[in-house]
Amino acid sequence: MIRVRNLNKSFNGRPVLIDVSVTFEPGKTNLIIGRSGSGKTVLLKSIVGLHEADSGEVWFENTLFNNLDFNGRKEIQKQMGMLFQGSALFDSLTVEQNVGFPLDMFTDQSKEEKLERVNFCLRRVNILNSNKLFPSELSGGMKKRVAIARAIALNPKYLFCDEPNSGLDPLTAILIDELIRELTEEYSITTVVNTHDMNSVMEIGEKIVFIHEGNKCWEGNKEEVLRSDCATLNEFIFANSLAKQLRPKL
Repeated sequence: MIRVRNLNKSFNGRPVLIDVSVTFEPGKTNLIIGRSGSGKTVLLKSIVGLHEADSGEVWFENTLFNNLDFNGRKEIQKQMGMLFQGSALFDSLTVEQNVGFPLDMFTDQSKEEKLERVNFCLRRVNILNSNKLFPSELSGGMKKRVAIARAIALNPKYLFCDEPNSGLDPLTAILIDELIRELTEEYSITTVVNTHDMNSVMEIGEKIVFIHEGNKCWEGNKEEVLRSDCATLNEFIFANSLAKQLRPKL
């Protein structure tokens, strides 16, 4: 479980997160939704320690992450898996080397043990016979799967995904959503996903948090999101749906 309490963050005097409090639950896909520039990526990065919050608290289970020194944070970060927007694979490394990178960084496993774990993770995301390929030789969907394999290499308790469907066709996006949901349930991971894709919301949104101009304006689940009386959330849903209808005509 991850608990965020009264989190505030500004850049150059401009508030980006304003007193945000939310709890992300284990074994569930917790979605942060909102327009571009709403603050959802800053929230994600503040939770994992890539941004330092101006005030507020981030708790991982019973540990106050903000109060930890570098080594203490590193111990928590070893339990995190990250799926970055655009996959962020290392172009000069093979698929096998990319997935094994966290194992090289954070474990003292033997070469054989690392390879066994790499192959397990690749099989789990249904990537076969691709160990020696480079990212430039992969499709967008395959890159996402390799990035997910890397994210779960350390068997994380917490999985963070920033716009996992960015740049993917609708069918591949559904498959990636389903894979994230399966892994979350299978390993009881606390998964936090940033997205503006309403298809993802309706497919895997077990808990949904709507961020608007740095404020948490609404939270609930996918059954409740379409019945919300939050005007800004309804505008977001309408704009998202309208964009999808118009996209083929552009």
